[in-house]
Amino acid sequence: MYAVQPLLPIFTREFRINAATSSLALSLTTGCLAVSMLAIGALAEGWSRKPLMALSLLAAGLLTLLSSVVREWPMFLLIRAIEGVAIAGLPAIAMAYLGEEIHPDDVGVSMGLYVGSGALGGMTGRLLTGLMTDLFSWRPTLAAIGVLGVVAAAIFSVSLPASARFQPRSLSLRTLLGIYMSHLRDPVILALMVEAGIVLGTLVTVYNYSSFRLLAPPYQLSQTAVGSVFGLYVFGFFSSSLMGFLSHRFGRPVLLRVGLATMVLGVGATLLRPLPLVVIGIALVTIGFFASHSVASSWVGLRAHEGKAQASALYLFFYYMGASTAGTAGGFFWTAYAWSGVAAFLFAMLAAAFAIARAALTREAA
Repeated sequence: MYAVQPLLPIFTREFRINAATSSLALSLTTGCLAVSMLAIGALAEGWSRKPLMALSLLAAGLLTLLSSVVREWPMFLLIRAIEGVAIAGLPAIAMAYLGEEIHPDDVGVSMGLYVGSGALGGMTGRLLTGLMTDLFSWRPTLAAIGVLGVVAAAIFSVSLPASARFQPRSLSLRTLLGIYMSHLRDPVILALMVEAGIVLGTLVTVYNYSSFRLLAPPYQLSQTAVGSVFGLYVFGFFSSSLMGFLSHRFGRPVLLRVGLATMVLGVGATLLRPLPLVVIGIALVTIGFFASHSVASSWVGLRAHEGKAQASALYLFFYYMGASTAGTAGGFFWTAYAWSGVAAFLFAMLAAAFAIARAALTREAA
């Protein structure tokens, strides 16, 4: 899904579009993914967990392969949108699977490892994209990523144990809506869901427009060098995994605020001109994001005693809608005000995140 992120500046030249329009290659995917989550939340109760996740992985790989050969921007976006629908079968169900199959005492650790593994996967895809695009071009690169996705689907199908504690059941529309509304009426869960959208929106905006910034003067980095910046995602693996262990000692409210504060420091550092400080700033945003996401996602999983798949679907709806809307909105700030405008936009979002975190923590304490 995120393999196109380092390619956004290339799309502006290849298809003769602006930065905000190029961001649709990612924003449409995450937006369709977000909306599809709600339907998947219903299907997940009537279908076996493992086959649905495996099918999702396979379809995503095949669609990425197909996107590498299209020549028109509207068709490329259509495939990316369909890919968002296809991918939706994995994240919400995976979170529910962990909540059902893992002992409650270990959910925080397992969710941290899951989020961290996602960070490593995202990092690897972006690094490969940057390197292979310099060596070949973006089309063979996307084709290779698609093939890797198909292989990953096969490995997943063979290695993942089937659900042991899940019993499929059919839900009426009325029952489903009732479950969704019960989660939305919980002020803590709702606050954490909105929080998730803000922090992912911040991360996606940073990486989307850092690519444009680092390819331009005064840095003028190569595509491989810009792609290597995504190697900072490795810090996400460690921060999310660490949060799972620390949550028992310090509590989720404290760790959530620490994650947000780290993101604010990171955005501030990106305003500085020296390249090493810019990279450090991006690293801090990455660390803070994965810490916040790991804490919030495990918190929602524990808070939702019933309808865990629906709670996960709603959480990820807000999560990916944040990426979709902020990722494209940031392009207008970049075009109008360069990086200082993007940073101001990010500071405003993170200020809202702190306010929401405070509301969630107050209600949780009560």
